Amino acid sequence: MASSSNENETRDTILDGRITLIQPRHGYRFSVEAILLGRFARASTRERVLDLGAGCGVVAIMMAALYRPREVVAIEIQPPLAAMIARSAAINGLQSVNAVCADLRQKRIAGVEPASFDLVVANPPYRAAAAGRENPDRGRRLARGESAAAAVLMDFVTAARRYARRDGRVAFVFTARRSAELISAMRSKQLEPKRIRFVHPRIAMPASVMLIEARAGGGIEVTIEPPLILYERPGIYTSEARAILSSTG
Repeated sequence: MASSSNENETRDTILDGRITLIQPRHGYRFSVEAILLGRFARASTRERVLDLGAGCGVVAIMMAALYRPREVVAIEIQPPLAAMIARSAAINGLQSVNAVCADLRQKRIAGVEPASFDLVVANPPYRAAAAGRENPDRGRRLARGESAAAAVLMDFVTAARRYARRDGRVAFVFTARRSAELISAMRSKQLEPKRIRFVHPRIAMPASVMLIEARAGGGIEVTIEPPLILYERPGIYTSEARAILSSTG
C-alpha cells in the first residue's frame, strides 16, 4: 500500500507497478476479481468500453492502460469514487478515460448514448447492501436480501444491454454460486453467453467466481474455457494466476 497526502485514501499499484490506483482507505476497495475481469475482457484500439458501477475504477483504468481502446467511460454513482477514477486516469496518463457520476439505473445519462459501446464490463455486488433495521426473522431477512440482490443484478444486466451496441460484447465477473441466475438474466435481455471461465481457489475446491462474456443478439453456442486455479497452496499463486496479476499477463 502506498501512502497518500489524504488520510482517507491510499495510492496502490497493480500489475507490478504498471498501474497506480487511488482508492478509499476504508469502505469500497477493489479485489482480485476486478483484475481478473480486466484481463478476461479484452478490447481493441478502435472500440469504446463502458464500465458499469465502476467503484474506484480499477477495471476501467486497466482496460485503458492494457488495450488502449478509443474511449473508456466509467459510470459510478458515488461522487468521491467517480472523482478518484478521474484522478487515477490522470496519474496514469490515460486521457481516454471519462468518469461519469450517475446512477446506472437511469434510462438516460448525459453524454452516454444507448447502443453505442462495443464492450460493456461490470463487477456487480454479489449481495444487496443492508438498509434500515435488520429483520429479526432470519427467514424473512434472507428472502428480502436475496430478492434485493437479484434486483441489483438485473439492474446491471439491463444497463449492459441498454448501452451495448448491436453485436456488442458484455463481460461480467460474478460469484459462481449465482452463475445460473446471471446467465438467465442475461438471456432474458438477449445477451447470449459466448465465453465462460470458472475460477477456483484451489484445484480440488469448487469454483468461487465466474467470468462470462456475452454478445448482444448472439447465437446460442458457448465456449467453456479451461478453469483458472488461483493457488497452488495457501498464499502461493499458480504460475497462470501470477502471470495474470503481473505486468506480462
